[in-house]
Amino acid sequence: MAWLVAGLGNPGDRYARTRHNLGRLVVDELARAAEARLRKVRFLPAEAVEIRVDGQRVWLVRSTLYMNESGPSYASVARKHGIAPDHVIAVHDEIDLPAGELRVRFDGGTAGHNGLRSLQAALRTPGFLRVRLGVGRPPGRQDPARYVLEPIPAQLAADVALLVDRGAEAVRSLVLNGLETTQARFNRRGPR
Repeated sequence: MAWLVAGLGNPGDRYARTRHNLGRLVVDELARAAEARLRKVRFLPAEAVEIRVDGQRVWLVRSTLYMNESGPSYASVARKHGIAPDHVIAVHDEIDLPAGELRVRFDGGTAGHNGLRSLQAALRTPGFLRVRLGVGRPPGRQDPARYVLEPIPAQLAADVALLVDRGAEAVRSLVLNGLETTQARFNRRGPR
């Protein structure tokens, strides 16, 4: 069975380099590494490309809708290609993880993440894989929604690039090695 990687984020230049778009950045990195280009999916609000990861078919998908309404885009592409929810990998930012940390899990709640909520509703199950990319909580009393939608500061660009690379590697590991092996490799505390 093929896999689908849902790169959660918002379309457009305004959001391209924000914490909330880390999922999209991971999908872009996977496509770049495979020398593939995402293209508009006919009749669906999505861009996608099929790549191979050691012979495994993997669909990289970005919704062209805003995060809070993006779930049906991913679910429609999954249904079109016969991909079960347990072969969907949602890649997303996570404020409940310290910046730079990464966790992999199957199932679970949405923790107020609108992209996960939309995807869970569209798939009609919480039973999908998640690659959670830590962005940390906002400083002081800053609104979390505003924090994740701000451009990533230049001084954090190298750290974010490293997190995106690790996110892409975690996706490859899920496809090739499964959940337990990937969790053992990635679900360790990083330096603080």
